[in-house]
Amino acid sequence: MATSSEMTAPDEARGALSALPAGPAGVLPRQDIRRLVACGMVRAEGGSFAESQFQPASLDLRLGRKAHRVRASFLPGAGKSVAQMLTDLTQDEIALDEGAILEKNCVYVVELMETLHGLPATISAFANPKSSTGRLDVFTRLIADHSAAFDSVAGGYSGKLYAEISPSSFSIKVRTGSRLNQLRFRRSAAGDEAEAEGVRLSDRELRDVHAATPLVDGAAQIRNGLMFSIHLGADEGEIIGYQAQRFTDVVDVDRVAGYAIDDFWIPVRARRQRLILDPHQFYILASRERLHIPPGFAAEMAPIDPSMGEFRVHYAGFFDPGFGAGPDGLPGSRGVLEVRSHEVPFLLEDGQIVGRLAFERMAAEPDALYGAIGTSSYQGQALKLSKHFRG
Repeated sequence: MATSSEMTAPDEARGALSALPAGPAGVLPRQDIRRLVACGMVRAEGGSFAESQFQPASLDLRLGRKAHRVRASFLPGAGKSVAQMLTDLTQDEIALDEGAILEKNCVYVVELMETLHGLPATISAFANPKSSTGRLDVFTRLIADHSAAFDSVAGGYSGKLYAEISPSSFSIKVRTGSRLNQLRFRRSAAGDEAEAEGVRLSDRELRDVHAATPLVDGAAQIRNGLMFSIHLGADEGEIIGYQAQRFTDVVDVDRVAGYAIDDFWIPVRARRQRLILDPHQFYILASRERLHIPPGFAAEMAPIDPSMGEFRVHYAGFFDPGFGAGPDGLPGSRGVLEVRSHEVPFLLEDGQIVGRLAFERMAAEPDALYGAIGTSSYQGQALKLSKHFRG
């Protein structure tokens, strides 16, 4: 298979280079990410990219050849590189070429195969775990040199990228080329330093979008984004979620449909339309609403206001254009939620607001939507575990 960098001639690459810094503000679609690759702003070890890395609004990132087990999570901050920090914090180095196990409750840092080279000042990048990573309760964040924030790469950046990886419920097996997180690129208005200025939709704009193309299967609750609630109101005894078992085998992140659910998860059954979360336990639950992300927009799961409860409902937050499109054009996919309560037991009741989606404009509609590419594992989903489990 030809790689993306092989598909573009040098003259076309130079044209892409001159065209990319300009254009509408918004999240770059995959055809523009290909142009970043073609003109050398995004490169990979060995020079090649797999076709399946290009998602409608993001690029899958691949683990490199070596994992560093570190004694603490860190950010390098201004003036320091990740490599300099690793010199002080590395406890062990683990080769990934033949595969290796990353133990739960440990922290690892892995240099990624992808690097950035001379992004325009108007194009920044931001990362999130892939959906399958979040559903395995693997805490993954991007780190860039000189950065004071996780999962964020400033416009104009040149340098390496790293993944911090901390499995929480299950130990995992990874190898060089495994994909745990993904990168989106955002073009801001020329000269505008506010990262999402002109890109993030206001509540008024979001209401207009919902009126034209429904975002949920019912009335939209919009308050600083699209609010969504928890689904616990099934018939008594019906499975409405899963709780991770504490002592299990290892999960190979590249093995699809390779594991029995009962070996890793405890079914959570409907009872009185409520659920008490055990502190520090991990749950997979679903939203009450069915969702749809229209082609001209991308969404990200945003943190819930802590005043609404000391719990977290997401570890992987990107929703691609086209997600949830039903055969009739109406919202057809529930949001699957990775839930953990902090410190104390917490009561959830059916229909309780637990999170929100922040919407951003695409700079252009992608040339292929979620559900129309071979890597769309969760289109049309209801309650669904990660793709690693059968059933």
